[in-house]
Amino acid sequence: MAAVTQRFLMHADNPQRRLVQQAVAILRDGGLMVYPTDSSYAFGCQMGARDAVARIERLRQTGKDHNFTFMCRDLSEIATYARVEDWAYRLLRARTPGPYTFILPATREVPRRLQNPKRRTIGIRVPDHPVPLAILEELGEPIMSSTLILPGDPMPLNDPEQIYMRLRGQVDLVIESGNCSVEPTSVIDLIAGYPRVLRQGRGDTAAFA
Repeated sequence: MAAVTQRFLMHADNPQRRLVQQAVAILRDGGLMVYPTDSSYAFGCQMGARDAVARIERLRQTGKDHNFTFMCRDLSEIATYARVEDWAYRLLRARTPGPYTFILPATREVPRRLQNPKRRTIGIRVPDHPVPLAILEELGEPIMSSTLILPGDPMPLNDPEQIYMRLRGQVDLVIESGNCSVEPTSVIDLIAGYPRVLRQGRGDTAAFA
């Protein structure tokens, strides 16, 4: 795929249902998209889309220890893909939706190739942005997601026109909804039985100290 890159201009507050359905059709066909979130723009594909996941790894030049993020529509979906203890669930409930990625133990529903190979963990988050939430609702499963930051760039790409020009022919869809933040999510590790801030990004992390 990706010989031609489609561009959808979606309303940030009220995404057009027709375009949402078309975006989901591209994902279900194994496509790779770029889409807006409540932090930065991100790459996204279906869990089972091996070629799309491989393209993300090539574009970002990630190592084998890279943590992909499962973008989920709500807390109930998280429990299918991550083991969440009671204390962690309370923390998640207080901080989602929002610009946080939580590192949690993966369940058997997560393919081994998508887990951190050493820790058997995954990143989980619920976005606070109407576009990904509309896509997630239509898709009915999480989106495999990774921050849209390319090798050599100090920050994620933010300008939709620049994103299209740099990734044209390499992704199947660019969803444009105006400029996002250039800050990625804050990453919070919940593996040790208490929260640990691995990356300071968007969102207040004082509650995790």
